[in-house]
Amino acid sequence: MASSPEDPVLERYFKGHKAAITSVDFSPNGKQLATGSWDTFLMLWSFRPQARAFRYVGHKDVVTSVQFSPLGNLLASASRDRTIRLWIPDKRGKSSEFKAHTAPVRSVDFSADGQFLATASEDKSIKVWNMYRQRFLYSLYRHTHWVRCAKFSPDGRLIVSCSEDKTIKIWDTTNKQCVNNFSDFVGFANFVAFNPNGTCIASAGSDHTVKIWDIRVNKLLQHYQVHSGGVNCLSFHPSGNYLITASSDGTLKILDLLEGRLIYTLQGHTGPVFTVSFSKGGELFTSGGADAQVLLWRTNFDELNYKDISKRNLKRLHFDSPPHLLDIYPRTPHPHEGRIETVEINPKLDVIDLQTSTPPVVDILSFDSTTGEQYQFPDKYFEDLEGRRIHAVSSPVKTTETTVRTLPDKGEEICRYFLNPSLMSSECSPTILKKKTEDISDLPSENQRSIPLAVTDALEHIMEQLNVLTQTVSILEQRLTLTEDKLKDCLENQQKLFNMIQQKI
Repeated sequence: MASSPEDPVLERYFKGHKAAITSVDFSPNGKQLATGSWDTFLMLWSFRPQARAFRYVGHKDVVTSVQFSPLGNLLASASRDRTIRLWIPDKRGKSSEFKAHTAPVRSVDFSADGQFLATASEDKSIKVWNMYRQRFLYSLYRHTHWVRCAKFSPDGRLIVSCSEDKTIKIWDTTNKQCVNNFSDFVGFANFVAFNPNGTCIASAGSDHTVKIWDIRVNKLLQHYQVHSGGVNCLSFHPSGNYLITASSDGTLKILDLLEGRLIYTLQGHTGPVFTVSFSKGGELFTSGGADAQVLLWRTNFDELNYKDISKRNLKRLHFDSPPHLLDIYPRTPHPHEGRIETVEINPKLDVIDLQTSTPPVVDILSFDSTTGEQYQFPDKYFEDLEGRRIHAVSSPVKTTETTVRTLPDKGEEICRYFLNPSLMSSECSPTILKKKTEDISDLPSENQRSIPLAVTDALEHIMEQLNVLTQTVSILEQRLTLTEDKLKDCLENQQKLFNMIQQKI
């Protein structure tokens, strides 16, 4: 069948990873793409012509999940090395490492306001972290097997999780309790997500199925069996009208949720497809798989303004009102009313003028602000962001200074604290320094400083941690004082009772 202007089309592909792609995510402004891979690296791709790609080095095992914060100022990653990392997605690649899970971490997800991060792990737990304080808050335990995914609802009041125990659980973030449980599976769910208005969840099943549930009435709304292999990932279009799925059968499928049918089958990958994601505005989507390629597609079939969609969906969050099944998806005009057949798109059969797919890659050796360690790799030239070539040492070592570090460009803001600046007011935000080009040229180089920048950053981070520790100790002292007061009262009452008994005797 001839393609239509409203059909999705492969626009670009990226090559740079050396192993399977496990996770993809668009930046909120739609100008960058983050990817995680079995090669242990996190990569940041720019859509600008001839732009370099950045490869962030820090994890010691497979990167299983990546996600931008809502404002795009942070990038979270999970790994089989049992850690979570928060990166500042810039030239310096500074990161902070979180350790609390006792087994590989499978997913990361920011709340819509950026204040919290949910992580899911093979230690059977979901953990929630405070991004302002950058510390662990609490764990959710009810799953009896590995937890594969955990996602916040759009309003942040709920968390949905799926596990190899063949259940999907809904958690209340206020009382930290499991409030709902779905277990209608032959296999288990590999991935779960809320629809944009938060009334439904979709699951990607290892049993080749895709299911959509209404969480208000605990009802299975739609059940699709369109793949011939396990479904690994899915993503809602921002309108809520469409769902795209990625499968081990090597295909992507696009489902029309208004009509309840399959409308597109996309073949572009060689081998299983592990991840897929729509951009925040829905005009693009991207996929990655075992072929180590990242494919960028243009949606075409339902372009909507993301800000208008967000405003509309926020207005639809009325959990206290009676559920209305007709209100599950936005009732907007649909462009496929006269087309019943499924369209199959294989870009390999067409001659497509794809953009440059192998941009130059810059390795960013991330300075770990928690441990003060820097990782380097053997026998390789690294190019910094100003085009200088830097040779790494001949064997893997840990150093205490950042190898790849450049002075800021004109007008670049330097944030000297690794707190989330989006959550700070102007009064309490870190000092922002803006330097003109002539000012930068007067700055001493790092090897001329009495204290290297890396050491300075590490000391500042230590000071932040000491402040948190001081506050924690203060709280413990208060609790200890209260306990001592109660114990004193108890002893006094006991003495009074003893005296009364002695008087009666």
